[in-house]
Order: sequence, then C-alpha cells, then structure tokens
Amino acid sequence: MKIGFIGLGIMGLPMAKNLVGAGHDLVVLDRSPQREQELLDLGATRAASAAEVAAQVELVLTMVPDSPQVREVALGEGGIIEGARPGLLYADMSSIAPATSREVEAALAAQGVSMLDAPVSGGEPKAIDGTLSFMVGGDAETFAVVEPVLAAMGSSVVLVGPIGAGNITKLANQVVVALNIAAVSEALVLAQKAGVDPEAVYRAIRGGLAGSTVMDAKAPMMLQRRFDPGFRINLHIKDLRNALATSHDAQVPLPLTAAVFEMMMNLQVQGVEAEDHSALVKFYEALAGVEVRAGGTPEQDES
Repeated sequence: MKIGFIGLGIMGLPMAKNLVGAGHDLVVLDRSPQREQELLDLGATRAASAAEVAAQVELVLTMVPDSPQVREVALGEGGIIEGARPGLLYADMSSIAPATSREVEAALAAQGVSMLDAPVSGGEPKAIDGTLSFMVGGDAETFAVVEPVLAAMGSSVVLVGPIGAGNITKLANQVVVALNIAAVSEALVLAQKAGVDPEAVYRAIRGGLAGSTVMDAKAPMMLQRRFDPGFRINLHIKDLRNALATSHDAQVPLPLTAAVFEMMMNLQVQGVEAEDHSALVKFYEALAGVEVRAGGTPEQDES
C-alpha cells in the first residue's frame, strides 16, 4: 500500500521504518530533514506539505505531539484536507483529546475521507521492535482495511468503539501508567530511606500481585539512574492534561490522576521535563531526602 507518514519523532521514525520493512511504499514529511533522510535512504519519498502527501497516497498516518498539531496537519493551510479526495483513508496515531479527533473526523468526512483515531502504547522500545499496542476508534469497514498496516507496527490492534474511543482508551492507559509509576516510586523511596536495598525489594515483589509491566520497565531505570526518554515527562503531562479535561467534561473526578499531574508539573518546573517519566521518582526523592539506587544505603545517600 502507498502510505503517507507525517511525524518522524521518537516514536514515528521507528514506526515508519517498520512499515518500509513490511514492504509498504512511503511518502514522508517531518520538520527534521535528518529524520526524513533516514527514510529516504530506505526508499521512501518526501513531500513538501501534508496536502501533497494526501494527494499521492491511499492512506495517511500521522504521529505528532498533541491536538493543535493534528488540527494543523489535518485541517490547516497545506493540510491533509487540501489534498483530500473521496476514498482517502486517514489514521491519526497521536495521543490527543478525543474531542479533537471527532472535530477532525467530521471535517474530513465532508470531503469523503474515512478516519480512525489509533493512539499507541509501548514507548520507543516497542516502536522499534514493532510490538506497540493500538487502541482504535472508528468504523469497522475502515478498520478492516487499515488493521494490517497497523499490525506491521504493533502486536495488538483493537477496535474499541467509534471515533474518539481510541483516544479515550489511550487516556485511560496513561492514567494507569502514571499511577503505577508513582506507586513504584513511593515504594522504592520507602525501601531506600528505611534501609533496605530497593533493588532487592523490586526483585522480591515483582513476581507477586504488585508486579506489573510498568514496574518491570521503569523500576530498573530508577535503580540505574537512567532517565533517557522512552516516553518524556512533558508528553505524559500532555496526556494527563487531556485526561483531566475529558474527565471534567464527563463529570468523572480523577483525584489520583490530578495528584500525579501536579507531581509531573513540579518536575517540569525543575527542568527535567525531557527525561523519561520514570524520573517521577525524583519528586519523591526530594521529599524524602534520599536517592534511590541499587545497593545504596540511606547513610550514603545523605552524606
């Protein structure tokens, strides 16, 4: 299939490479010529605008930071809508506000374009190895056509409801992930300050009810003081902001989500917003006056 791919960031670049590896013909667009070149070297071609991408392909995929960027790429000057034609398919893989997905879908539907919202979970490692989880909103007919393309980038592709449902599901996912990271942070800081090796605590509890995919992904990063971003704090702030806005519209209180949102905002003020969201442990470390690390002791940390 000839596919347009717009947005070659931390996630988008490896996802696009997996599509090329699966035999698809790509037309790419990104603000970074260097990232575009990586795809050109693999046989992709480049377009000058989103409209130009849309005019050349059967399916457009976008992977951009947030709602304003999706709105701009889809409906703005030089956007997808200007290159649209009846029968064009569009799947937005960004994590955005569900209301924006519905707004964009309605505008494009008037031009004969069928849209899915298909946000992903898994971070950079799973984007690289092609095992992302896709949560998809839209009609079943469009999903049936696009599903094999998404499956080239992920190990799980699930249609969860009509347009917007994908992003509601992603917001639920991000709530669970954020609260898990906060709980792991609290537990490891408690262990460190109370004089027990936090790595030993992690090994002891990971096989029980407390164990989780989040714990196995993030606890080692905390223990190794390795906060290079698989998923940045500022992106999780964006997702939790969208979750809270959506919850307010639906009249659903999210008190724990609100608390973790403020913790991450504190880290943004501290200037670590570009670090991995596992750096949430630094919020708790500052409160307790210790630093979590494998084999460390409270006395060492306070010296």
